[in-house]
Amino acid sequence: MVKIGTNVLTQGGNQVIFEKMQDIVRQISMLQREGHEVLLVTSGAITEGLSLLDRFKKNQFSGESGSTASKQVLAAVGQVPLMRGWERAFSELDILSAQALITRRDVSDRLSYLHARNTLLKLLELGIVPIINENDVVAIDEIAEVNIGDNDHLSALISNLVDADLLVILSDVDGLYESDPRANKEAVLITEVESVDDYVLSIAGSAGDRGRGGMATKVSAAKIATESGADVLITNGNAENCVLSSVSNERSGTFFPAQSSKIESRRRYLLSNVVIKGHLTVDGGVEKALRRGSSILPVGVVGSDGDFQRGDVVDIQSVSGMRIGAGITNYSANELGQIKGMQSSEILSKLGYEYGEEIIHRNNMTLT
Repeated sequence: MVKIGTNVLTQGGNQVIFEKMQDIVRQISMLQREGHEVLLVTSGAITEGLSLLDRFKKNQFSGESGSTASKQVLAAVGQVPLMRGWERAFSELDILSAQALITRRDVSDRLSYLHARNTLLKLLELGIVPIINENDVVAIDEIAEVNIGDNDHLSALISNLVDADLLVILSDVDGLYESDPRANKEAVLITEVESVDDYVLSIAGSAGDRGRGGMATKVSAAKIATESGADVLITNGNAENCVLSSVSNERSGTFFPAQSSKIESRRRYLLSNVVIKGHLTVDGGVEKALRRGSSILPVGVVGSDGDFQRGDVVDIQSVSGMRIGAGITNYSANELGQIKGMQSSEILSKLGYEYGEEIIHRNNMTLT
């Protein structure tokens, strides 16, 4: 996953530089050819909105641009040219992209989490690059500078959402320094941080004049992502081939190794008795298929127990009562009672709607 901030996209100016977009997309295309799946988290909508309003002589708005409501207007105006630029850059290299506007609330709400995860993973499976931005029009936490700020925190949450191996945060400096490199020319770059503790947070510094995600927010995001099982690299987005080098031995910047494997992180969550809301019983054929990486379809479900809802975590067990694993269900207990034993093609006619052919998708389960 790549997160690019306003300062890098604008190159210190007052609007997004298309050539910079092209350079980032060129590197993403090369990573795709090497077999990597890439998501892009982008900032820049508010700055692009202000530039556009200035261009259209909406000068009466400039004095109000500091308020939350005004920033939401700027984000709404700027999101259009921002996405147009990214779409153009990707299409020039015959890469299909998709827009995903997500808030932090979306990744904490049970159903929104499930929808977002399933959608993003399906886009990656199809070779489509998701372009993610904070939905500033409805979410004020980021633009009001509450909590962490900018899209750094969002990128960490999304990396957990999709089980990313690596989060690359592109900054306008080389990485985390022992002191502020803008004030101290002798500041020493920290090339690796084993764990983000109070000392590391204390030297992270404050946000710059532009953008809302200074080094402190990037280090906080690194702490979230590494605890979820992803490696993190904070590197200079203005360096040549900054994205490509992040997956090679020639990477530069500050590297934060994952504190646990993403598989173990997800296993701990799904297998925790705290989150289990019910039980699902599958036949012997499904039990064998699960070991080969299959999803659970309604035809293989023979029973369920508990009052669980769509998006809840349920235990998966065999007809003998042995625990096989756990996963996030696409259907509630009531819905499952109506469609168990059926073919997936019959779900729509039975319920009048459907949330997919799987009861539990293989991406949303773990086995014991």
